[in-house]
Amino acid sequence: MTNVQPAVRPVAARRAQLPALDGLRGIAILGVLLFHTGHLPGGFLGVDLFFALSGYLITDLLLREVEATGTVSLVAFWGRRIRRLLPALAAMLAAVTVLVWLVASRDVVRTTLTDGPWVQLNLLNWHLLAESAGYWDRFGSARVFEHLWSIAVEEQFYLVWPVLVLIIARCGWRADRWVVVAAVVASAGSLALMITLVSSADPSRVYTGTDTRAFSLLLGAMVATRQARVLLARVTGRVAGAVLASLAVGIGVLWWFADGVNSLWLFTGGLFAHSLAAALLIGLCVRAPDTAVANVLAWQPLRWLGLISYSLYLWHWPVSVLLSELWTGLGAWAQTFVVCAVSIGLATLSKYLVEDPIRFRAQWATGRSGVFAFAAVMAGMAVLWLALPAPAPPTIDITGLN
Repeated sequence: MTNVQPAVRPVAARRAQLPALDGLRGIAILGVLLFHTGHLPGGFLGVDLFFALSGYLITDLLLREVEATGTVSLVAFWGRRIRRLLPALAAMLAAVTVLVWLVASRDVVRTTLTDGPWVQLNLLNWHLLAESAGYWDRFGSARVFEHLWSIAVEEQFYLVWPVLVLIIARCGWRADRWVVVAAVVASAGSLALMITLVSSADPSRVYTGTDTRAFSLLLGAMVATRQARVLLARVTGRVAGAVLASLAVGIGVLWWFADGVNSLWLFTGGLFAHSLAAALLIGLCVRAPDTAVANVLAWQPLRWLGLISYSLYLWHWPVSVLLSELWTGLGAWAQTFVVCAVSIGLATLSKYLVEDPIRFRAQWATGRSGVFAFAAVMAGMAVLWLALPAPAPPTIDITGLN
């Protein structure tokens, strides 16, 4: 974790506040919460909205830096990402792992200690696929970290995409133009892989694989370019508000009717279409912030939910799994209320006591001391996985099989 170079600071500072995008984050996390508590079949598509937002925001930042400095400081970029994402993640991993070890069943303890190192390495999605852990079996899952597959996908994107933008900038090419080309070509390749590799029996491979989900991030990245903004303005003209409303309604309908493993059309183009609609929605919210939809998304409660959405995403699934083990007998909506209330409370504490202080005010988290802090956190988590003894594997009595 290193200091942002002085030349880069004004680039980040010039970004305008976009309340509607915070509201979109709030909508995305609401969809995921309702999906994981069994109330919104297509709420898992909130992850795609997160992906598109991440692709847009990261690419916008990178292109601003290229415009201002002619290059991209990878060390500064990755340092900012580490300060943004690691503190809340590490705090959640440590707290949940210890709690699971103390109170959860043996199966949950075993999978938690097995999955933890892969979360730390940002490779959980590939670990789950290697273990044939089907995403759509989530309600019978004994995995408190299963939802972090999407964090792994984003982290892998953050490693590769800035390097490509840097190469484009160093080659002296028009960054915006070639970023569009790269995003379009890579998105098409990612879609082709999804269609080729999908299995009707279990689409987990294409749903959680980085290669087959990259288009969701890349379409958001495409909309962040000058060429895409100009084209979007030319096509929508004075009807931007109507187009924005149509996209919002279409996405809402899709969230209501999509049904994961039973909607094979999602994996043969449906997810791509949804991601494109989400990217266009983001682009139009930026272009026309005074439209009715953008004003609704800027509603303060939605914005606040969006501001805590990262920590809320981290906490909501472990809370759901542990409460279902420790506190049974609640009705569906009562359990949903408890899960949401506890998750929001923990996310709020995480944001204001962990995320923001380290991200914005902790001088020790930058420069050389930041590197040592990062190394210490990574070493501490590695020790955690090794120090807690895993339960013995279940024994199988084979005497009765003779």
